[in-house]
Amino acid sequence: MDLNFDTARAARYKSPAQIARVLTESWVEREAFCPNCGNAPISSYPNNQPVGDFYCQQCKQDYELKSKAGNPGKKIVDGAYESMMARLSSDKVPNLFVLGYDKARNVVNNFLVVPGYFFIASIIEKRKPLRSYARRAGFLGCNILFSEIPRAGHIYLVKAGSPTNKQQVLQSWQKTLFLKDTLKPQQRGWTLDVLRCVEQLRKSEFTLDEVYLFADELGRKHPDNRHVKDKIRQQLQILRDAGYLEFLSRGRYKVV
Repeated sequence: MDLNFDTARAARYKSPAQIARVLTESWVEREAFCPNCGNAPISSYPNNQPVGDFYCQQCKQDYELKSKAGNPGKKIVDGAYESMMARLSSDKVPNLFVLGYDKARNVVNNFLVVPGYFFIASIIEKRKPLRSYARRAGFLGCNILFSEIPRAGHIYLVKAGSPTNKQQVLQSWQKTLFLKDTLKPQQRGWTLDVLRCVEQLRKSEFTLDEVYLFADELGRKHPDNRHVKDKIRQQLQILRDAGYLEFLSRGRYKVV
């Protein structure tokens, strides 16, 4: 995988934003493969398509691209808030490519994909409407709370300047497909929140009591549920049945 941008593609552009768009989009079209099926290259949609920026001709997965010089940070600016929420309810959120690059060297540092089924309402932040003097006055956009997405949903194709083995990418994708295949969109919130709590323990083996320490935090995220500990046990069961966790003994689990 060649991590260098083809700077000749942007030679006729003057705007920094346009240059960045052309360089990053042309790189993805040239170098990326579909993390769902491995097909390469992926294809680009015409501009301003509601389904995304790229698609796989083989498995029909859609991908949206967000690029930034440096690291993505805690939030990623996205489009219209209402459109995003409609996508979530219809389970038609495209997968998200996140590309970080070195602007001075014109080279890709990090390139990862977040599967669309990791997107839930709690990681979508409503922005303030644009002011009256703005060109799109009143427009209500949103941010993706990137730091709130579990690490299992950060599948790197390039990390710290090194390409990831394709088979490893495909395996990482397959490992979390249960979220899409066995859970409805409205059920994924609890599962993803408990998964993130397990990740925050940063341990290969953990106890139920350790996950209970997140009960107050989970209760604030899900104020309509008054049986948080029962729900935690239920979600650990789901993660176990999906093969993501292994049950060791009473109250003890292992991340597979």
